[in-house]
Amino acid sequence: MTAKEKIIQAVETLPADTTFEEAMERLLFIAKVERGIQQADAGETLSHLDVKERMSKWWNYAKLFSIYRVQRIL
Repeated sequence: MTAKEKIIQAVETLPADTTFEEAMERLLFIAKVERGIQQADAGETLSHLDVKERMSKWWNYAKLFSIYRVQRIL
């Protein structure tokens, strides 16, 4: 199925009262899922351990940033 056909199919399944914003969100979601499938097919994935490590680093940074903001306010 071509991208154009997927877009038409997605739009046709939307409710009649859908807003432009809702339609765009749906199309963006479909595009991101398609990209994710392409990346997975190309082997561009992360292991569960890699994701846990990245999230841990992100979470620690977020906590430090929050503490810094609180100290700065006080």
